[in-house]
Amino acid sequence: AGVGLGREEMQRILLALKLLVESHGLPQCRLWGKILGTESSYIIAEAEYTEGDEEQSTDEDLQEEEEEESGTQENETDPVPRSTYVHPPMVPKEALGTGANRFFYFVCNEPGLPWVKLPSVSPAQITAARHICKGFTGRLDSPVLSYPPFPGKEANYLRAQIARISAGTQVSPSGFYQTVEEEGEEEEEMAHDQCLVNPEFEGVSSLGMAQSLSSWVHHIQHILKQGRCTWVNTAMKVEEDSIEEEEAAEKDEQADEPEPEYGPPLLTNLSQDAEMFHTPPWSLRLSSTITPQHAVAVLRSNLWPGAFAYSNGKKFENIYVGWGLKYTGQGYSPCVPPPPQKEYPSGPEVTEMLDPSVEEEEEMRMALEEQQEVQQELEEDEEEEDEN
Repeated sequence: AGVGLGREEMQRILLALKLLVESHGLPQCRLWGKILGTESSYIIAEAEYTEGDEEQSTDEDLQEEEEEESGTQENETDPVPRSTYVHPPMVPKEALGTGANRFFYFVCNEPGLPWVKLPSVSPAQITAARHICKGFTGRLDSPVLSYPPFPGKEANYLRAQIARISAGTQVSPSGFYQTVEEEGEEEEEMAHDQCLVNPEFEGVSSLGMAQSLSSWVHHIQHILKQGRCTWVNTAMKVEEDSIEEEEAAEKDEQADEPEPEYGPPLLTNLSQDAEMFHTPPWSLRLSSTITPQHAVAVLRSNLWPGAFAYSNGKKFENIYVGWGLKYTGQGYSPCVPPPPQKEYPSGPEVTEMLDPSVEEEEEMRMALEEQQEVQQELEEDEEEEDEN
């Protein structure tokens, strides 16, 4: 396909992947790709989730807890004015082994260095990554200085970009996978995010795959605008204080309940992918026109430069070698900051006025002197009446 890392580096990566499987006890793993950085690059390995794998609490969660505790202590000792801004509800993270957290990812800067397991990704990180365009440095602990601010370090930003690239560029020949079809409501819901290898798949001609996008399908779930693969209602809040509060909450939920969001189903043809900036999302070609009977179909993503897929009709593989950034057209335009909020309610008691002129000040002074003289006369008359 014209994409590679060199014979020596590929051999070193192969040995490093074997060491990763042995050291972490993984059933299997594959080379996801390589993301380039300014100081060093990331070699990324993808492993499937297995039961029993648990994720330790991250530093971000601990920091949030500490900030909440410190905030409550400060409010108790020295109460401060409270902001009227209502933060939107936090979108919960998808469980391990599902959605954007379906796979585990390990990274290292060079073959032979220790593998580092990336943390799971959250919807807030995916949403923030969609609004920024920032390259990688090659250091997982480096901060991500951007606007809008990214909630995490470069390790979290790398994990978010991997999830976005996988959701948009992981493809396979049509018919290689089949969706899970089982009875029951819960099983039907699970059928939308799972697909298995079709044992009856006989293969497709590589020539036909190089000529039509309908021969390729997405086998990874689409990420919604919410930052998840499956939509969740964040406005649902059940109050257990009293029955009246529950009924009022139900009425409010019915009135302001957001509309559910659905993405394209699994195994959707690539011919249905939308264009961006008047650019087709994919480019197809044969690896060789001289010997087409031995050539493979090569698929290149134009929206994620560096993402490739190739297949001989029976087997396929996906790989990414690039900077980890999405195509932005002719130029990248950062987000515009929101308008500033009002600092205080505007009213006559706080509204600024123009300074009076000298003539107006003299008129006001004369009026005040007349009022004072009238008040003095009234007070003297009252004193005389009291004496009489």
